[in-house]
Amino acid sequence: MKRRSIKPVDLSRLKTFSVAARGHKVETAGLARLPKRGASFKAWWKALPDYLGATNLRRAVEAIGAARRGGRPIVFAMGAHVVKVGCSPIIVDLIERGFIDAIAMNGATAIHDAELAIFGETSEEVADTIRDGRFGMVRETPDFFAAAAKRGAAGVGLGSAIGATLRELRPPYGKHSILVAADRAGIAATVHVAIGTDTIHMHPQLDMAALGRASGIDFRIACAVVSELGASRRNGPGGVWVNVGSSVILPEVFLKAVAVARNLGHNLDAMRTVNLDMLRHYRPHQNVLTRPVGKGMGIEVVGHHELTLPLLRQALIEGL
Repeated sequence: MKRRSIKPVDLSRLKTFSVAARGHKVETAGLARLPKRGASFKAWWKALPDYLGATNLRRAVEAIGAARRGGRPIVFAMGAHVVKVGCSPIIVDLIERGFIDAIAMNGATAIHDAELAIFGETSEEVADTIRDGRFGMVRETPDFFAAAAKRGAAGVGLGSAIGATLRELRPPYGKHSILVAADRAGIAATVHVAIGTDTIHMHPQLDMAALGRASGIDFRIACAVVSELGASRRNGPGGVWVNVGSSVILPEVFLKAVAVARNLGHNLDAMRTVNLDMLRHYRPHQNVLTRPVGKGMGIEVVGHHELTLPLLRQALIEGL
């Protein structure tokens, strides 16, 4: 086959225009400023560049602040890493300050929360204990959850039962428990269990039917909470659902709760959602940030919880 000769493009024929007629995404007004040594948090916060993650973190703070001023619910739905990276005191403080009106968590989060409150420590080294049959085989944790599940199945739900049971025990480290703080504040606390995913599910003393019933009650409570996330008045701010570190279970629960709320006639158009996680995941993006809300109403902040949550809290309590 004869090779075809290809001539280089003549770039002198390109049509150009002035940079003044071009739109720009970056300008000097948005550049980082340099706060002085010893500057206040407020000065430091204002010095952040006005792009991408910093912009979205500010938007998250503004959405939560607007919801609080407008009397709309702020819900934190949390995966286990919130507890495992030491951020429980931050969530407890936000509950006590009135920045969180309801919490939701998966089963693992509840386990770590309860263990931290009772024993002052949690989270085993799975790579070690999975090899000799010791993984998940402690006695005290399933004993506690067996009692809490029966209590929750009687009508109050799993999250409320765990919080109330912990408070009655007066555990030595209870001040760090998110569920204790929720019970003390009288806010909704729901635990959404996927059977077979948690260590306590391996133990015979846990009544699976009671656990399922208690968690099922919590789903209906979560639906009621989501139903309140619309605006209280025309053009007013809506509530905020903040997903923190749950990549599958809580985004799925949220999507179904939104479906229930809208099917029952609740207008959620003003609702905003925030996703805080270390990585971008498909399920939170679809089920939290895009499908349930209008364009621009979903806010994503990518970063480690042990960095983003302290920053979020400080900005909120500073009134920023």
